[in-house]
Amino acid sequence: MSVYDKLKALNITLAAPATPAAAYVMYAQTGNLVFLSGHISKNADGSVNAGLLGRDKTTEQGKAAARAVAVDLIGTLQAAVGGDLNRVKRIVKVMSLVASTPDYTEQHLVTNGCSELLGEVFGDAGKHARSAFGVSSLPLGACVEIELIAEVA
Repeated sequence: MSVYDKLKALNITLAAPATPAAAYVMYAQTGNLVFLSGHISKNADGSVNAGLLGRDKTTEQGKAAARAVAVDLIGTLQAAVGGDLNRVKRIVKVMSLVASTPDYTEQHLVTNGCSELLGEVFGDAGKHARSAFGVSSLPLGACVEIELIAEVA
């Protein structure tokens, strides 16, 4: 099953990449590696999904936010590979920042929302190395920010 068949089966429609909010680009490629800038969590209406895990959001809400970020990352990755996600050889690394209270310790479970979707969409090529950090705040008050590195053909 192609990546696009998997996206269709999951009822996922990819949007065009967001416009950078500051002095950076949404992705950069060197050799066969594509580095995607951090993408923040957004609600269905495009507004920022804000709040702190452990205070304003549950782990399940954070996991859903991370899954939504993964959809945005895949959309940006599609633009980076000239519109053909079948060029993705492997998702190499995911780094997740989770806005959370000092005593919150489930950042890894929140990040699973992203990691699990990448596995569903890319299969074995979606298995990746990963870091998940708890931070006191993120741009615009977002609850989750995730960046990604992919190897492409």
